[in-house]
Formats: sequence, C-alpha cells, structure tokens
Amino acid sequence: MQTAAVVFQVVASLGLIASIVMQSGKSAGLSGSVAGGAEAMFGKKKGLDELLNKFTMVFAALFLLSALALSMLG
Repeated sequence: MQTAAVVFQVVASLGLIASIVMQSGKSAGLSGSVAGGAEAMFGKKKGLDELLNKFTMVFAALFLLSALALSMLG
C-alpha cells in the first residue's frame, strides 16, 4: 500500500512540475511591456494558459493528498 502511495506521489509531482514549467511567464520585465502591447492587440493563447492552470491545481491537490496519505501510512 505504501509503495502505491509513493508511486502515486511521484507521478503527481512530475505532473505538477510539467504543468508549472509549461506555463507562460506572467511578468517579463521591460520586454514584457513591449511585447505585452502586441499581445493585447493581437490576442494571446488564453485557452492553453487556463488549461495548464487547471492542471496545476489538480496536480497540486493530488500531491497534497498523496503526501497526507504517506504521512498517515508511515
């Protein structure tokens, strides 16, 4: 049972890492202010960012639950 919980936590952590790394940066400094105007004019891929944000929340919740389960088992 504990092995399954460890495997589940590793999968959840890898999913969490991947979903965070794939997100676009929210602040890019001075270059963001120049490119930000172009994104506001021509639009940005908001659908992908929103989807990755939801994946991040789900993987974070799964990671938290698996960490709690491991603490109860161990």
